[in-house]
Amino acid sequence: MKPAYETKIIQTSQYTIQLYLDYFNERLRVDHYRGNMTMILTELEQITKQHAFTKVIFFTRPEHWQVLLTKGFALEAIIKGFYNGTDSYIMTAYKDIDRRSSKYWIKEDELLHTILSKERKREESDPPAMYHIRKATLQDATNLAQLYGKVFTVYPTPMNDSEYVCKMIKQGMLFYVVECNNQLVSAASADVNSLYHHAELTDCATLPQHRKYGLIKKLLIELENELKTNGIYCAFSIARSLSFGMNAAFYQLGYQYTGRLTNNCYIFDKLEDMNVWVKDLSYEKSAFIMNDKTD
Repeated sequence: MKPAYETKIIQTSQYTIQLYLDYFNERLRVDHYRGNMTMILTELEQITKQHAFTKVIFFTRPEHWQVLLTKGFALEAIIKGFYNGTDSYIMTAYKDIDRRSSKYWIKEDELLHTILSKERKREESDPPAMYHIRKATLQDATNLAQLYGKVFTVYPTPMNDSEYVCKMIKQGMLFYVVECNNQLVSAASADVNSLYHHAELTDCATLPQHRKYGLIKKLLIELENELKTNGIYCAFSIARSLSFGMNAAFYQLGYQYTGRLTNNCYIFDKLEDMNVWVKDLSYEKSAFIMNDKTD
């Protein structure tokens, strides 16, 4: 049985590329590269045809994004500070017209404009005392997997698999959770890249009956504070463009919208567009942390 994804490093005398072959989402992603760009693009074309990928995503340095532009790639988003303070340009190419076409783009624009027109709140109130926030451990893997399985019918990565969650934690992924009556009701993670000093804030999930207290924002703040402590200042997230709540949360926390990835991944019940939000944590003071009320 073919895995949902695999990473692959191809090294020759003229180029080196690190790839993420995402079979579940039918896409090929270039995470790291160096060397002859013409030969790299030839290699990507061959792999795309071999696996029938319908989207290619290339995380590109500033000196190369215009090279890809001349080869038919499009600029969809920018992550500021991605490479130890240097920006990354997310370039994409499509191999299928349905993958290239978004049915919800105008609706997503309207949602985004509504969010951007709102004033950012200065303070946040704490949720009721029955909610407690903490850092997750390996012992939480099963409960985390169950939480993601309940919240998402379909998800881009196998977060409903406890072994996969355990593997991610062992590899250094940070998870923070909220408990209510000894049950995990909300969680979020930070996928940290120690080489380039950036982190993707992701895997945000809250059970429906607990969504009115802003738990995700509290978790994101906790993650941000730990990232800053560890010298990680580039934080970004890729949020469902149709989700008012998630996009509003990142906006309210001071993130900047920097682009949208068309039909980027399967989530909930279909391929969805994803908004990119970026924040430089070095300019952010340690903000309103949720009090762990035990009385």
